[in-house]
Amino acid sequence: MNGQRSLKLRSITLKEARAFVGRHHRHNKPHVGQLFAVGLDEDGELVGVGVAGRPVARGLCDGATCEITRLCVTTKQNACSMLYGALCRAAHALGYSRVVTYTLESESGASLKASNFAVDGFVDGGRSWSSLGRVRESAQVDLFGDQPIPSGPKIRWVRTF
Repeated sequence: MNGQRSLKLRSITLKEARAFVGRHHRHNKPHVGQLFAVGLDEDGELVGVGVAGRPVARGLCDGATCEITRLCVTTKQNACSMLYGALCRAAHALGYSRVVTYTLESESGASLKASNFAVDGFVDGGRSWSSLGRVRESAQVDLFGDQPIPSGPKIRWVRTF
């Protein structure tokens, strides 16, 4: 095929998406729930997944917004943009008017910019509320003391239809 790759989008189950993210994501563990997911094959091999779910932030749960909760690829060129585009088209087809997602402050967001996302704000990651109204540091730690979710500042991106 003249050295060109053949990237193809496909549907994917939550089980497949979680397994892929668990094996390949560099800083996040698999997400628990989803609304829908998209897979990306390269010459018949799964090389990327994107997962959309309900917004994690309670204030964004308005019925019109969905969140891209995970995007993970093992190949570079155009894969992220293809997945972001497919997830947004699916969200729009399902009646959502807005899609949000987050990146670490250290990430460039080039694929998001290429997919018509805009910076919507900055979030101080790694802090959590409690029933007493106090803010707890290091709230995102599992039973073994591992930090499954990066605690640094994040950028919120938004795309509206």
